[in-house]
Amino acid sequence: MQHITVLGSTGSIGNSTLDVVARHPDKFSIFALTAATQVDGLMKQIQRFSPKYAVLVDEDCAKSLAERVAAEGLDTQVLSGQAGLIAVSEDERTDSVMAAIVGAAGLMPCMAAARSGKKLMLANKEALVVGGTCFMAAVQSGGGTLLPIDSEHSAIFQSLPENRDFWPQRVDKIVLTASGGPFRTRDIQTLSQVTPEEACAHPNWVMGKKISVDSATMMNKALEVIEAHYLFGVQPDRIEVVIHPQSVIHSMVQYVDGSVVAQLGTPDMRVPIAFGLSWPDRVASGAAPLDFSKVPPLTFQAPDPQRFPGLALAWQALLAPAGTTAVLNAANEVAVDAFLKRSIRFDQIHMLNQHVMERCVPDNPRTEADLLDVDAHARRTAREMLVNIAH
Repeated sequence: MQHITVLGSTGSIGNSTLDVVARHPDKFSIFALTAATQVDGLMKQIQRFSPKYAVLVDEDCAKSLAERVAAEGLDTQVLSGQAGLIAVSEDERTDSVMAAIVGAAGLMPCMAAARSGKKLMLANKEALVVGGTCFMAAVQSGGGTLLPIDSEHSAIFQSLPENRDFWPQRVDKIVLTASGGPFRTRDIQTLSQVTPEEACAHPNWVMGKKISVDSATMMNKALEVIEAHYLFGVQPDRIEVVIHPQSVIHSMVQYVDGSVVAQLGTPDMRVPIAFGLSWPDRVASGAAPLDFSKVPPLTFQAPDPQRFPGLALAWQALLAPAGTTAVLNAANEVAVDAFLKRSIRFDQIHMLNQHVMERCVPDNPRTEADLLDVDAHARRTAREMLVNIAH
């Protein structure tokens, strides 16, 4: 029986995780559930899964939840804040942590889980983008297992040799696939008119607003390039991105002999989630199986740098001073938030990201505190720049 903590349980990844868990009560149980402010959503999950702990980041929301839990006579203990997230992530009674908090806010609990030697299922790419080598060092020192949950990185993990020692001499390059988002064929001249509603309408995947906007700009793929570099130890020039609109092939590994190994499946996040939960075994995910008689023709194309200028920032950040990937992530979180609030245009997201990267040059961050300082400085800079570019 695996005892699981789900960080970000009320989001799309969290809900999908709980769906898979519910299908296998003989294999998985929920130790802790966490959210930011979603009292109603978390309360429903507590009633169904009876976790030992529930955490809400907002203290007032946590108080409200605690009152409701007590009124129903439930045994779940309610915690709050970052301290609560860290506590349930490193608790010795939990075996596995599903990290599904969106953005850099997930860094500290992910680091706590890594240092504690948990099986850490990473759906929060930003934690690794911000943490970089510091994050990977925590995983190594903790002696736990890091499993990628992003569909692309899960596909790569499944396509690589099981023995990591063979990767350097056998692997030529990693190929990340991208759907191209909702604006893959839209007139580039009209991208400045894109609304938040249009950007959040992904053609293939059901995702939260922030991730959906990142998919529309392809900043999600830029962050995934950075994540792949750290996860798999592959140099930036050996990571490639290709647009694959059908989202059937989730990513590929090209070997030195010219062979390509790929992972295919329906575009349902329960597939990589079930793989992460059950690894090294496999369990039913609840996703519909791939019906090859109904699969449309599979097509591929190179990303258009004019349509998706933000993609190139991944390689720029990886070749820049250490910590620049954290700067890029912070700038992008501020920019996407401003776009969703209609403070800037869609095409200005990239403009802000690039300007902040040029302005903020990190001074070799070595610790978590250093990384948080880099993150905070980049966010301040981004907010100051918003005043100059806001339409």
